Amino acid sequence: MSIGGEKGSASTKTPADFLKSIRGHPVVVKLNSGVDYRGILACLDGYMNIAMEQTEEYVNGQLKNKYGDAFIRGNNVLYISTSKRTLAEGSS
Repeated sequence: MSIGGEKGSASTKTPADFLKSIRGHPVVVKLNSGVDYRGILACLDGYMNIAMEQTEEYVNGQLKNKYGDAFIRGNNVLYISTSKRTLAEGSS
């Protein structure tokens, strides 16, 4: 029996594991329209419906609006990425 395959599978993370691990952290959600939403990921479901807090809306890289809470329908989501900077740092 090969142990190598078992060792590799133990360290493999699924997309669901990734999404669970970033809940409560800053994220960037890019929509199919090209608009970015940056904020704290509050929760999401199996349809990729997303609830965010402290949300900022960016169009063409420029801040357009700030929302306390935002809800994004999953069929509009292109991707979710972890934010490399905190929201307090802003875009500099």
